Amino acid sequence: MCDDDIHVGLVEDPTLSRRGFGLLAVAAAAGVATSAHAAAVVETDVQVKTPDGLADAALFHPEGKGKWPAVLIWCDFLSLRPVFREMGRRLAAEGYVVLVPNFYYRTRKAPVFEGAFNFASPEDRAKIAPMRAQLDAAAVDRDAPAYIAFLDAQPQTDRKKKIGVQGYCMGGPLTFRTAALSPSRVGAAASFHSGALVTTEPSSPHLGIASSRAAYLVATADNDDKQRPAEKDQLKAAFAAAGRTATVEVYTGANHGWCVPGSPVYNQAAAEKAWAELLKLYKAHL
Repeated sequence: MCDDDIHVGLVEDPTLSRRGFGLLAVAAAAGVATSAHAAAVVETDVQVKTPDGLADAALFHPEGKGKWPAVLIWCDFLSLRPVFREMGRRLAAEGYVVLVPNFYYRTRKAPVFEGAFNFASPEDRAKIAPMRAQLDAAAVDRDAPAYIAFLDAQPQTDRKKKIGVQGYCMGGPLTFRTAALSPSRVGAAASFHSGALVTTEPSSPHLGIASSRAAYLVATADNDDKQRPAEKDQLKAAFAAAGRTATVEVYTGANHGWCVPGSPVYNQAAAEKAWAELLKLYKAHL
């Protein structure tokens, strides 16, 4: 992981504060992450056994009898918290079994940070840095298969269908890595306002594209593209070389963090467009 994984356009994440819950409610009223989804969805707090311990996570699936494709959600820098529960609930209402893990489980249960978080504050970032340092490539290589195995073990999961993986901010690189680690299971991978997907490191996320069998959606923030203008073309070239189906799009006017309801940079129109593209990807490839 690198500093590029940190929210560039998000100064404060109010989804962790009382004010943030109010903002999330406003977004819900607008039809973005409605509490009405809860009536059709079963939500359970679970623990996932990994090689390193027990990861606390939220599991969602539609009410009633049936089997549905599974999806793993990699959160952004602050991991599992109420706004990502809402996103998991909303996706489950569309007909998916959804797991949203706390990827900092080695250090602390979710939510890992109480109160408003200022990404511009070195003090606030320092509180998360030790937890984030533990989530290196080797840790992801142990965690991701465990999360997929957990999803496959759920009676609601249709194991005849491929699994989807989606990630936000630093969750984008983790999504790419998961698709490469489990090519036989992951059929679709989506990244939203991601951290750097193309680096000079041997563990660069884009290097795993050829090892995967997934179709991809890469929704890039406007200000991320300005910082890394060559990345979109490098990704397109990597997808083409590997023969992977992929959509790579810069969301003009939407800054890093735009998909997360309640954040100061939340862009409802762009978020809804990205959501529609996500559902299109899953319907076609899961």
